[in-house]
Amino acid sequence: MAKSPAATGKTVDTPMPASYEEALAELEQLVSKMEAGALPLDHLLASYQRGAQLLQFCRTRLEAVETQVKLLEDGQIKPWDAA
Repeated sequence: MAKSPAATGKTVDTPMPASYEEALAELEQLVSKMEAGALPLDHLLASYQRGAQLLQFCRTRLEAVETQVKLLEDGQIKPWDAA
């Protein structure tokens, strides 16, 4: 019987969401499931790793927007790279 990626310590390459809002929604769902004890033990590590990826994605997006707002406040309008 094959082990799940979480049981082998490997992460599944799940694509990142298209937007901050999608990433936040997925992160909130993961946290809820983990807090409720709704995940089997072998899935907890993979869920934690995915959560860390989503958190980094959200932080990166927030930093990009914060930088753009600071530029706008300074009167320097530059194109925003959302990637």
